[in-house]
Amino acid sequence: MSTIDHTSTTSGLRSALPPLTPGPYRKRLGLVALIATFGGLLFGYDTSVLNGALHPMSIELNLNAFTEGVVTSSLLFAAAAGAVSGGRLSDAWGRRRAILLLSSLFFVGGLVCVFAPDFTVMVIGRAILGLAVGGASTVVPVYLAELAPYEIRGSLAGRNELMIVTAQLAAFIINAIIGNTWGEVPGIWRVMLSIEVIPATALFIGMLRVPESPRWLVEKGRHREALKVLQALRPAGRAEAEIAEIEFLAKKESEQFQFNWRGILSNKWLLRILLIGIGLGVFQQLTGINSILYYGQTVLIDAGFSANAALVANVAPGVIAVVTAVIALRMIDRFSRRKTFILGYALTALCHVLIGTASLLLPAGNPARPFVLLFLIVAFVGSMSLFLNVATWVTLSEIFPLRMRAFGMGASVFMLWITNAFLGLYFPTIIGAIGISGSFYFFAALNAVALVFVYRQVPETRGRSLEKLEEDVMTGAIYKVDAKNAR
Repeated sequence: MSTIDHTSTTSGLRSALPPLTPGPYRKRLGLVALIATFGGLLFGYDTSVLNGALHPMSIELNLNAFTEGVVTSSLLFAAAAGAVSGGRLSDAWGRRRAILLLSSLFFVGGLVCVFAPDFTVMVIGRAILGLAVGGASTVVPVYLAELAPYEIRGSLAGRNELMIVTAQLAAFIINAIIGNTWGEVPGIWRVMLSIEVIPATALFIGMLRVPESPRWLVEKGRHREALKVLQALRPAGRAEAEIAEIEFLAKKESEQFQFNWRGILSNKWLLRILLIGIGLGVFQQLTGINSILYYGQTVLIDAGFSANAALVANVAPGVIAVVTAVIALRMIDRFSRRKTFILGYALTALCHVLIGTASLLLPAGNPARPFVLLFLIVAFVGSMSLFLNVATWVTLSEIFPLRMRAFGMGASVFMLWITNAFLGLYFPTIIGAIGISGSFYFFAALNAVALVFVYRQVPETRGRSLEKLEEDVMTGAIYKVDAKNAR
């Protein structure tokens, strides 16, 4: 194995790795990331395609308001289970083989939904897709973070979020084209749902050709394989130094800490980072972003658009989400994560207040109402995509120590999906009871709480290797540094 000298700083880790110079490894990293993020593409498409498919599906399958919510939320509740089981599976099988299994679930679940003859079978298909979506939301970001050099970890791991919003935009566009061209054709919603089988197949084939996570390989004692992976994905001389750092910290922690759930809950620093991860996941959903993505057509109809016009108007939030996600990827490794969260929650809270106020001041029938509300909804989606979506998923993938990464990510994403599921189930009821104004004022209050949470609790993670982050979390040093920075 490596003969790198473990010259240490006072923290026990090497002070610096060799620089990240240009080279062909960047293309290989980019290709691996592209293949893995097909999991994010499927995540985005499957969670958004109902936005346009639900109306014709409801007519054919005789759904009412409650059963519409069940069809929507069945995927979300199953995604919560998939987040936990996906994390445990990736710890046991490896990140790569876990994603291969998830691609198979995407394929099977998609076909069940396409050929569903009734409500019951549709819920079963959506639940299978939910297991895949939840697993992918946990495993793919961790896989990308563990493959990436720390200097570009944010932009590489953040590509998964770009794929999610790109797929959501694709779902909106496909639904708008199909709905406005063949909307009267019986069963046209089945065509909308069938599209996802294509990327599911591509994900399975692609994952057969990519490497396993080097950090998972080290954890399992497969050091030579880990070194070989890093040599293909790093500049010359960097792999040996990086593998030495991973091995050093893994050995040190295996001697000092128990990473079962009892050990995690009894260690104040591990418990604190777990609660921070859960908080980030829950508050990201309490912005209400996915309520807009799932029920955007319903909200826009309530704003004053016709059903077909709402399908087309739905494309606007999708476009801004993709554009701002590209910008977010370019700035994620250059700008403080903490400041990104603080600015993001401040802007989304402001957008919620403006949407609620505009809905009050512009009553139904006012010709300006639909366009003003659409503009403000687009501004809200843009704020989310620019400041919160990429930052949330990147931060969740990097804040947990290696031996609790799948557990911590699984628990955080489980709570994220549970929150998402309850909002998906009850949002039609909420907006029916208190209207657009009341709903968005409610979200504004929740965003204000989130702003306080990130200011007081969330540490800075930019510019540290996963190993340095791990040590700082284990010792509590990460909070001491950020307490000074907060002032």
